[in-house]
Amino acid sequence: MGYPTKVQLIQREKGPDQWYINLPTAIAEAMDFKKGEPVYWHVEDKANLVLHRPDVPPSPVQLKKNAVDSC
Repeated sequence: MGYPTKVQLIQREKGPDQWYINLPTAIAEAMDFKKGEPVYWHVEDKANLVLHRPDVPPSPVQLKKNAVDSC
């Protein structure tokens, strides 16, 4: 299960309305997001909204890739 959040709507008398979806702190910190970092939304379908991050910082943990031994 993920982190629940609510969609918020700011209705303005002048100008367009604005919708907000907040990213929980635990997710933002785990992803190492920085203030002002550009991200892009993609609508996968009516149930899935994908956030794309074009510039990803290097992982602090180096993973070793082992070849699978065939028997």
